[in-house]
Amino acid sequence: MNVSSEQLLQQARDRFALEDYYGCVHLLEDLIESGRAFADAYHLLGLAYHFAGQPERALDALDRALAQNPRYLEALMHRGIVLNALGRPEEASASFAAARGGGGGAGADQPGIAAHHAAKLANQHAELAEAYVEAGSLSQAIEQYRTAMRLGPTFLDLRYRLARLLLDAGRVLEAREELALIARERPGFREARATLGLACFLSGDAAGARDVWRQLLEESPGDVRARAYLALLDRGDGR
Repeated sequence: MNVSSEQLLQQARDRFALEDYYGCVHLLEDLIESGRAFADAYHLLGLAYHFAGQPERALDALDRALAQNPRYLEALMHRGIVLNALGRPEEASASFAAARGGGGGAGADQPGIAAHHAAKLANQHAELAEAYVEAGSLSQAIEQYRTAMRLGPTFLDLRYRLARLLLDAGRVLEAREELALIARERPGFREARATLGLACFLSGDAAGARDVWRQLLEESPGDVRARAYLALLDRGDGR
């Protein structure tokens, strides 16, 4: 049976969720051998190797993820944690610094457009933003999402995408503000809350990140992402 790369990656995620790290590695190695691997696959492979007690292989996989996507902030963060575990604190600090990036700001005006038209325009601006992403212009994509949010401020899925792009651009404090707003408006948006923890960490607030992830884990003990982040913080000292 011909299994797609996304199906293989999902199976690997399922293995990881069950703490079957070697099973996860096996599936991801199959994906890599097929020539269909992408940054997410290498990132997950790095995590699996790390939890399996093979930090050197974990580091190699994370480096390969970053070779495909140098702006992969989670891979940079986890790379720093692995380097700490390997006793290479200076390199770890450089990796964390690369993940933390810089800051910025944004202005706003509120157009007086009927709600029906505003919603349609917000989605069109989001589509244009994704076209800019494909063209490699994050700053233009962010501006389009800013416009989309002025038109549709309650569209939390678009706000979350904006926050992810802000993270990719190294504008961590702005991303944190957007993610905190989402968490307040929709506490059930767990992925956004997990990413809020990441933004806290990248902005230098490891304690805040721990609080966010610990609360997620208390609410849902099966939350693999929160458990993995907390374990990585503990193993790498979160610094």
